[in-house]
Amino acid sequence: MRIPVPEERLPADRLGRVHFVGIGGAGLSGIARIMLERGITVSGSDAHASPVLESLHDLGATCYVGHAAGQLGDADTVIVSTAVAEDNPEVREAGRRGLRLLPRSAGLDALMLDRRVVAVAGTHGKTTTTSLLTVALQDAGADPSYAIGGELTHSGTNAHHGRDRLFVAEADESDGAFLVYSPYAAVVTNVEADHLDIWKTPEAYADAFVRFLDRIDRDGFVVCCVDDSGASHLADAARERGVTTIGVGRSEDAALRITNPQIEATSSTCTLTRDGTELGEIRLQIPGLHYLLDAACAVAAGLQLGFGFDGLRAGLARYAGTRRRMELKGAAGGVRVYDSYAHHPTEIRSDIAAGRALAGDGRLVVCFQPHLFSRTRIFASEMGAALGDADRVVVMDVYPAREEPEPGVDGGLVARQVPGDVLFARERESVVPALAERAGPGDVLLTLGAGDITEIGPQLLAALEARS
Repeated sequence: MRIPVPEERLPADRLGRVHFVGIGGAGLSGIARIMLERGITVSGSDAHASPVLESLHDLGATCYVGHAAGQLGDADTVIVSTAVAEDNPEVREAGRRGLRLLPRSAGLDALMLDRRVVAVAGTHGKTTTTSLLTVALQDAGADPSYAIGGELTHSGTNAHHGRDRLFVAEADESDGAFLVYSPYAAVVTNVEADHLDIWKTPEAYADAFVRFLDRIDRDGFVVCCVDDSGASHLADAARERGVTTIGVGRSEDAALRITNPQIEATSSTCTLTRDGTELGEIRLQIPGLHYLLDAACAVAAGLQLGFGFDGLRAGLARYAGTRRRMELKGAAGGVRVYDSYAHHPTEIRSDIAAGRALAGDGRLVVCFQPHLFSRTRIFASEMGAALGDADRVVVMDVYPAREEPEPGVDGGLVARQVPGDVLFARERESVVPALAERAGPGDVLLTLGAGDITEIGPQLLAALEARS
């Protein structure tokens, strides 16, 4: 559901009692957590019970499972998830009562109005880069507030109200949310066409990032990964606007340059050089060149904010990952099972490359769930080609999220584009048996997708354990 952003921007402490419709989601739960930590009265509802609701309840929120008009109570402000349907009874009741209605973006903006914000944007890698920057800053001596689209593994939370004025925020472009914020600085990992159900054309999508540049404080800066052509073009546009711009990457044009990258089974290392001077080596506990690029962007932002390299480097070494980003779910029957949020062809290819490093001499078995009918229709060929880098592939049917089915668009559209060993498992109950049949001792199995495929990993582990 699209709720318009009001012209008047109010700080969070002027919103009164706040009720969240869809409080269990990654975006709204983080906003609710920070508001609770700031002493704001919070309530909310979600379609399903979850550990997220339990944790918010423990912080003092009144949480409901299911939606009903009476659950608004004496709320002054209602913040609504984009996943909520138009006929939601709580939203309709809020409208009838004339309550302040805000989208997720305006809710987060209300928390950031009095802060020095670093907004992390990009088609891929936003969550990981926001997480890396947050942990790096913490080890460098800061206590920033943060709002991330995933849970940090070491803390188990996606948001925090920090003592410092600094605020690190994941800035989502999917619905234009990042155009609401006015950050001091920004990090842009890459710009590659996506969310065309919203933006319609690749040109309009890319133009949104150019408009995002105009939201950055004139005294601030932007970090761009110039190895990506879209982000490189954005860096040029930033310089034309007089924005201080730091290019990051393996490219010789990069001000902060990666050299000697080494990708091993459970780690990644590289050397960082700034303006021709070697800073030193960084090490991550996760394999993948794309993660090194994300980490380098975090270092560039931290240095520009005035923090020391050694502290930032220590934070990166401590970073234990983010839930649903190459997350180890467990091992059974000699098979290691990982789960990742990758749903775009570029993300799929990058995580499969990381999975290949994890597998070593074993096989890489991938289960993929396409996300959105529109994305599947547009990118089926590229998704299939990317999946072809795995040894064995099982493709599930499309996770619809907010969309209605499209004739002729299903998971088979992707499966038919996969070269090699592939199965289209249309029925969900056939997925786990198919994966258990295809995976054996020494293999790595990777589940990929932004939908409910994350539930497959634990089910598969149980099946493998029973088999062994």
